Amino acid sequence: MSPRTFRGSRSLADQAAEHIRRHIVKGDYQLGEALSETTLAAQLGVSKTPVREAFLRLETEGLVDIQPQRGTFVFRMGAAEVRALSEFRDVLESAALTLAMPVGASALGAALGEIVSDMEKALAGHDAATYREHDSRFHECIIRHSGNAYLVEAYDRIAFRVQTLRNKLSQEPALNQRSLGEHAELHRLIAAGDEADALALLRRHIATTNSDYKATLGREPGTTGQS
Repeated sequence: MSPRTFRGSRSLADQAAEHIRRHIVKGDYQLGEALSETTLAAQLGVSKTPVREAFLRLETEGLVDIQPQRGTFVFRMGAAEVRALSEFRDVLESAALTLAMPVGASALGAALGEIVSDMEKALAGHDAATYREHDSRFHECIIRHSGNAYLVEAYDRIAFRVQTLRNKLSQEPALNQRSLGEHAELHRLIAAGDEADALALLRRHIATTNSDYKATLGREPGTTGQS
């Protein structure tokens, strides 16, 4: 990879963090992989200081693990951690949907309908990576329609980690097809104002995704299948 020169008004640490974050989320770095300050600084055409600052920011997002005297590593997850993350998603997304439905089911349904359309186009074009980006948009849309800034803030703290795991699942075409069907049905229920059935489906969807995560990550280095 040739050195990259950063430009613009944002700090070098901001730009370094965005670069490293993007590659983690896309799966260019494996879970548990060691990240070298020296190598990244050379690739990005900056000193090691912005890279070090970027690592500190990414640690707060749960994307890297800084181990004193050992180095910095891409996050890794075992079955218990995947379950805990899914349980937290369940709490946040269920609460968001419960808040959003009584006052804005129509607006939320319209927004989700556009996203489902984009998801369908991505899968029709065999673009799994873009499909998973729209998958993330779908769930973030529910969160933001809650109107609760604290819910949004809490979800933002796990969003990149969840997106990284989604990108692992995008390599499984059958999972994408099933996922699309669940999102389309969830949109239909929300647009129809059926809060009870929408909430039940959302929770099943998150629980199923938890199982898919564990099955997929269990086949990769840097993870553990122990619960």
